Amino acid sequence: MRVGMEATGHSRWFERLLAELGFELWIGDPAVIKTKRVRKQKTDREDARLMLENNFPRIWVPSPENRDLRQLLWHRHRLVQMRTRIMNQLQAVAMNEGYRWKKKLFSTQGRALLEKLSLAPWASRRRKELLELMDQLDPKIAELTAAVEREAHKRPEVVRLMTHPGVGPITGVAYVLVIGTPDRFPCGKKIGSYTGLIPCEDSSAGRQRLGHISKQGNTLLRFLLVEAAQAAARCNPDWRRRYMHLMMRREKRIAKVAMARKLAVRLYWMWRNNWQYSQLVAFGSNAGKLGTVHGVK
Repeated sequence: MRVGMEATGHSRWFERLLAELGFELWIGDPAVIKTKRVRKQKTDREDARLMLENNFPRIWVPSPENRDLRQLLWHRHRLVQMRTRIMNQLQAVAMNEGYRWKKKLFSTQGRALLEKLSLAPWASRRRKELLELMDQLDPKIAELTAAVEREAHKRPEVVRLMTHPGVGPITGVAYVLVIGTPDRFPCGKKIGSYTGLIPCEDSSAGRQRLGHISKQGNTLLRFLLVEAAQAAARCNPDWRRRYMHLMMRREKRIAKVAMARKLAVRLYWMWRNNWQYSQLVAFGSNAGKLGTVHGVK
């Protein structure tokens, strides 16, 4: 028996149940299924008709191992977010006493000065418990980071992606897990759409109207791509030049998203062609290089 269902959250127990019963499960794209309804009428019979007519918009489903590794990335990401909130609260405690130490606050010397501040009873308790929570999170995050690094070095494609400036084990593993396989996409433009880094469009009568980015796809991967693109702009002169050029033309936030999209497309071609970053640069356009006036000859 074949069962079709729309993609939804918290349905893994149902997928496992169907697998144990020997049923074949197809998971479809809800947005595409909605567009196939001519009338505003949703019934099980209409949904089943899509499968009978071989018109069911089936989507790629990651393996159980893939999903479990995603939990590792999400768990580490949430713990880092919790630690960041705690650090921000400690910064607020110090600033209320007239000290603005920024990153120095969490050095050995800065922490000693923070602990010596004379605070009111409840403020002192808040400082103590926040420091204890941060001490508990640090070893857990370090353990999860080490697990991600071990997983990254097990995968040759991740090791190749890590040769790109700004891309580390976490971004590389997340990219490979979310994309799954580069054969799913015919070109790099599809990667930008899949990660939600392209603008929404509402054009008509020859007039193009672009809005904010669609933000479709995996939110964690999109966040990591933006962070990696900014890291690449800090450490690589070519990326810094492109980023500064976009920032002067548009806005800083738009430049960040544009560089993240460019990074996603570059990683796609590196993975698809089994290239390292040096091979990508050598094969890329010669425009702007010395001795070349009109691009590639």
